[in-house]
Amino acid sequence: NSGAIQVTCGSISVTDRPLVLEWLSEWGEDKIILGADSADRNIATEGWTENSGSDIISFITWYRERGIKYAICTDIEKDGMLQGPSTDLYREILRIPGLNLIASGGISSVGDLETLSAIGCEGAIVGKALYEGILDLKDIARLC
Repeated sequence: NSGAIQVTCGSISVTDRPLVLEWLSEWGEDKIILGADSADRNIATEGWTENSGSDIISFITWYRERGIKYAICTDIEKDGMLQGPSTDLYREILRIPGLNLIASGGISSVGDLETLSAIGCEGAIVGKALYEGILDLKDIARLC
């Protein structure tokens, strides 16, 4: 009732899987987004300070098999670096049937966004490229 359309479950999706599944059951697959931030293919938690030891593909697959429909994946090693997204990783994640992926980290150009769209990403999060004026919203809006 607060106006939020969806919520992202980050660290809690690692530390309290039963609670996230309860929320998924209560609110539905369109309301819960799995936050899957990774470094070297391992899920990171607690503001990226902890390595959970969970492989990103296994982690997302586990949740997808239980009804998660949306995931945001940030490649921590790319985030803020403006060196392009982790396209190979995202291609691999997109092999998980029925998953809608929002990619994050490293995006520095309209070309990066076009590539992510072409491989099947549902969306992308653009940060530093906007803050530093490398991309502007007009350029991005043309892709929508």
